[in-house]
Amino acid sequence: MSRRTGRIKKRKTKVQHQRQMKTYWKAGLIILAALLAVLAVIRVARPQWLGGGYIEYDNAQVDATRPDIDVELLTVNPYSRPGDATQRITGIVIHYTANPGSTAMDNRNYFEGLKDSHETQASSNFIVGLDGEIVQCVPTWEVAYASNSRNIDTVSIECCHPDETGKFNDATYRSMVQLTAWLCLKFGLDENDVIRHYDVTGKICPKYFVEHEDAWDQFRVDVGAAIDRT
Repeated sequence: MSRRTGRIKKRKTKVQHQRQMKTYWKAGLIILAALLAVLAVIRVARPQWLGGGYIEYDNAQVDATRPDIDVELLTVNPYSRPGDATQRITGIVIHYTANPGSTAMDNRNYFEGLKDSHETQASSNFIVGLDGEIVQCVPTWEVAYASNSRNIDTVSIECCHPDETGKFNDATYRSMVQLTAWLCLKFGLDENDVIRHYDVTGKICPKYFVEHEDAWDQFRVDVGAAIDRT
């Protein structure tokens, strides 16, 4: 009688062990799913407590909205591309070249020439030309000499214009909107994070957007619409 009872107890223990293992597996899967969900939220929200280092989105949405960019990086030098790392990107800064009729490559080559002329320190991450072409001069993870105190946490866009008014033609404007919207997606920003050089230093740059606030407001609306379309 006691031997039979011992066998029954052993059978019960084995069944209980199997049930316990299933419980552990379920708990493990739940914990794994929760961790993956937390990681997904962090990737989207990018909370400030993660630190101030450079990060960017890298997904199909960003890739699909990337405009055509002619990458013509400047030589690393102290006058236009110092090679210093940026922090977390928190804004996109719009500029104008103040050089009527010049092309994107004209301005890029001017920045490149500063390594030899030592005339000043100046550059930009991107330049949008009169035909809508986009030239990249400095990687977004490096500082460009464009926005003074905000060089460290912004991406700069210099924009060409045909005349002294500083007004952008249609081709330039379209590319400005597309590039700015793409950069916002790339860094988890929106149109409210798009600013003018003027907003940093009070410099009349970009001239047309400083002198015509309605045009500036419309530009940010257009950028927001471009982001929403994606």
